Amino acid sequence: MMQQRRLGNSGLEVSAIGLGCMSMTGGYSDKPDRQEMISLIRTAVDRGVTFFDTAEIYGPYANEELVGEALAPYKGQVVIATKFGWDIDSVERKPRGRVTSRPEVVKQVVDGSLQRLGVDAIDLYYQHRVDPQVPIEDVAGAVKELIEAGKVQHFGMSEAAAGTIRLAHAVQPVTAVQSEYSLWWRRPEEEVLAACEDLGIGFVPYSPLGKGFLTGTITASTTFDTSNDIRSTIPRFAPDARQHNQVVVDSLASIAQRKGATLGQIALAWLLAQKPWIVPIPGTRKLRWLEENLGAADVELSTDELTEIEQAASKIQVQGGRYNEAAEQMTNL
Repeated sequence: MMQQRRLGNSGLEVSAIGLGCMSMTGGYSDKPDRQEMISLIRTAVDRGVTFFDTAEIYGPYANEELVGEALAPYKGQVVIATKFGWDIDSVERKPRGRVTSRPEVVKQVVDGSLQRLGVDAIDLYYQHRVDPQVPIEDVAGAVKELIEAGKVQHFGMSEAAAGTIRLAHAVQPVTAVQSEYSLWWRRPEEEVLAACEDLGIGFVPYSPLGKGFLTGTITASTTFDTSNDIRSTIPRFAPDARQHNQVVVDSLASIAQRKGATLGQIALAWLLAQKPWIVPIPGTRKLRWLEENLGAADVELSTDELTEIEQAASKIQVQGGRYNEAAEQMTNL
């Protein structure tokens, strides 16, 4: 059975590896079949996954609807995390391209998420991006009221800076911080992980496989659909950058071979080895990748192997931003 992990001091217990559901309603080259995705989510539950990640902006709304339908038979057995904080035209179901975490908006949009997910309370409610226009204490206060009203169980933050996390935590304890973190994006190590450790907050890495790059299945010649694949806009996925960054993947190959594991499993096992309160949420739309990802929980890296990975990583300079400039400016606030 899948190991369990606790997100910080909160007592919220989840499977050691969760499932990011964002790509199940598009965003990575194809339009997945809805029934297949429902089946995949339910298979994940059968394989021991109890932690599922969505957001109102994915779709918008379509992803929460999908996750809600897929997990309806497992009420009370799984933990569903969703996110607020983007300005969405609810009639057109279109994002307006800006963030909003005004307390009155937060208290209003929660009802839509509850309805789409078909739950009485949201297990973990993240602020998706920090809103520079709204004091973080006000946002935390709004979520505190939602917790008191029984609509939310736990408060989370996404891509927030350490100082912001501390200010929010003083108003309403933060259960989990979600940010991109992997062998090719290690910025959380600078300040955020220390803040989480200090405050007893769990850490949830998204894109733990570098949006697929760390699996070794993407090469310099891979093409991305410019109309529907987020990677076509990311500097680090430009052909030259991919060719340069291949060395990150190559550095894991010998350990993977020795362990009888895949490159992706080593990348996930590395994350799990960093802290006992880290829970990665790789996303996938294919059963074979789901099973491979979950298998990473059984891969234990020795101290020597972790040192070997660190030594290799220290010599590598990853090329290209993980986001375009506008998207990157909305993080670490």
